[in-house]
Amino acid sequence: MVGDKVYTTTLLRRTYREDGKVKNETLANLSHLPPHILEVVKAGLSGQAVGVLSQDLACVRSLPHGHVAAVVGTMRACGLTALLGSRRTRERDLAEALIAHRLIAPGANLSLSRALSPETATSTLGEVLGVSGATEDELYDAMDALVSRQEKIEKALAQKHLQDGTLVLYDVSSSYDTGEHCELAKYGHNRDGKKRFPQIVYGLLCASDGCPVAIEVFCGNTADPATLANQIQKLRERFALARVVLVTDRGILTQVQIDKVRDIEGFDWITALRAPSIARLRDQGVLQASLFDRKNLAEITSPDSPGECLIVCRNPVLAERRAWKREELLVATEQNLQKVVEAVQRPKNPLRGKDKIALRVGKMIDKRHVGKHFELTFEDDHFAWKRNEEKIHEEASLDGLYVIRTSLEKGVLGPEKTVGAYKALSQVERAFRSIKTVDLEIRPIYHRLTDRVKSHVFLCMLAYYVEWQMKRKLAPLLFAEEDREEAEKAREDIVSPAVPSEATQKKACSHRTEENLPVQTFGELIEDLGTLVKNVMQAGKNEAASFTMLTTSTSFQQKALELLGVSINI
Repeated sequence: MVGDKVYTTTLLRRTYREDGKVKNETLANLSHLPPHILEVVKAGLSGQAVGVLSQDLACVRSLPHGHVAAVVGTMRACGLTALLGSRRTRERDLAEALIAHRLIAPGANLSLSRALSPETATSTLGEVLGVSGATEDELYDAMDALVSRQEKIEKALAQKHLQDGTLVLYDVSSSYDTGEHCELAKYGHNRDGKKRFPQIVYGLLCASDGCPVAIEVFCGNTADPATLANQIQKLRERFALARVVLVTDRGILTQVQIDKVRDIEGFDWITALRAPSIARLRDQGVLQASLFDRKNLAEITSPDSPGECLIVCRNPVLAERRAWKREELLVATEQNLQKVVEAVQRPKNPLRGKDKIALRVGKMIDKRHVGKHFELTFEDDHFAWKRNEEKIHEEASLDGLYVIRTSLEKGVLGPEKTVGAYKALSQVERAFRSIKTVDLEIRPIYHRLTDRVKSHVFLCMLAYYVEWQMKRKLAPLLFAEEDREEAEKAREDIVSPAVPSEATQKKACSHRTEENLPVQTFGELIEDLGTLVKNVMQAGKNEAASFTMLTTSTSFQQKALELLGVSINI
């Protein structure tokens, strides 16, 4: 520095060792070169291919990369990659690709093989995992290898997320199967509304925080309660849990099943009573309005449930909603019934015949399932109806009421935590929604072989495991609760509907974070990250002078990768 002027000298130097001593040598003075030439020299010396500056620089290929880095990076960070195989092999890399593709762009193996082909690649997934050009047969072989390791992987997940005495959530769902000759595909209670297709049934075990641990596939005609014995055996023998509290739906843990598991040492459960049992408690005088004078829940006992703790809950919001819905259905049905009355009474071509009148009325009644609330009178030339106010009053008396039943002794968990544990089943239902429709698209299922169907379902569970990990970290950028403790404090009681924290409500209204970044759904976030592209640049026609360059990430993308703790240069 001389006076007010600053002089910068740029030297090209090398370091070498001579007679055990480190020495430096100046090779050239580059101070006279323009800044942009200096940048090229620095890039070349660092090992980057810079091309020939006299030729045109062209982008010869662009592939979405950000979502691949996010998903694969999360898989490795959460330890799932290590569970797929202790060392890197082609088989493990293909399994990673199958799971990651389910999150990035759900589709059949044929679509994945095309996405991994160098000619038709739709992302950098094949390049990142080293499986470019993988064939459909290789992917099927990887599926077969994965399902053969399912028990080992699930056991490792259980050791990581379940401990003795822990709460375990369990629920059952089903998906229709469009493949042919699959031994598991049977006609049964179809939850998808696709009655013309056979289906498969699967049961999902989750930790108390909703983290998926294990999944099992059953024949499509398997009743929900029939899946329970396998889960108990899995928890006690395969996962070696001496004490466990299973939380499951009333349709799975029926009275028959309770009688079977009642004497299993170290096994407790939390479920709910069915509507007829709740009505019986009302008729016995056990359920009274005075129970809810101070709180919306109360502990009771009943001779019909010996050795059990019953917790009656009253949700005022749910009661109001059910009353409104019932009245809406009754009014709509009355309008249709009046049309039948008019058809019977019309002077021209009237509706005649008791059987014909009853048939038309039956269709209307069955449509809204409110037949028990009407008294109907049929004659060959006459039809009349009126509401059965007694039946309506009986049903209304149970509006908003539900009863949690548990084998845990009074005081072990407490009524509030017991109710909270049962309500946590909503996290399993959320997992089913994500697996079936929202993000992972388990259906339609085209596979024919039993093991392939099982592998497909297992892949979807592992993909949800990755999604669950990602959602927890990305909560500030998603329409999700960030401060659960504050949300619980804002809640009147465990029975009342959940109340979002102030920060979450603000985020939901403005669709912006505190850092003024956009709030998105998980699917939108993955799509947004996909716009972070890896470009292959080439100078002229010299393929040897090509290099890769990432597009500049947005503030939102930078924040997402930062929250996930992954590098874009994966």
